[in-house]
Amino acid sequence: MIASLTGVVEHVSLDRAVINVNGVGYLVHATPGTLARLRHGEAAMVYTTMVVREDSMTLYAFYDDDERAVFETAQSVSGVGPRIALAVLAVHTPDEVRRAVHTQDVKALTRVPGIGPKVAQRVLLELGGKLAAPDAAATSSGAPTASADQRDKVVEALVGLGYSAKVADDAVADVLRSLGAESVGEGDVAATLRAALRSMGGRRG
Repeated sequence: MIASLTGVVEHVSLDRAVINVNGVGYLVHATPGTLARLRHGEAAMVYTTMVVREDSMTLYAFYDDDERAVFETAQSVSGVGPRIALAVLAVHTPDEVRRAVHTQDVKALTRVPGIGPKVAQRVLLELGGKLAAPDAAATSSGAPTASADQRDKVVEALVGLGYSAKVADDAVADVLRSLGAESVGEGDVAATLRAALRSMGGRRG
């Protein structure tokens, strides 16, 4: 099992990246939040897990071990595969997932693309007791602050998740307006993306 990768980022797209480790390029799928932390041409370290199917072996990457652990645990739910597990972590931080399970918050999970009320209820039921209690001191996702504008990155990530360009652009504008900000800072892409996904819920446009 490949538990982590440390190398140079060769490529970053909307849902995957290539990390060169000693001359070998590893293709990894990741959440927008993880991908936002990777910079082309720079060294990076990610935690990984491999999903093996009859016809494929797919590597998933995460910026910390907590995110990876929640990803793996989420797949223990019947009917939840890596695609939905990754979508959950695109919308919610690991601690927000724990909080949703702890409080049986169906609405929080139905904000995730691909999860309806029935699936959300099954996730809450089957994950009960499998995840630790949420950290009471943790904040929800952090408020984006304005600096060099990275708004296009957020819009592109949303389009990559299946939202129309107009819906994505409007959602980012709504998030910035609610925060009284005019731009998305370099370090705020992931937080802005999560806030936009929450505001849209299942609406694709």
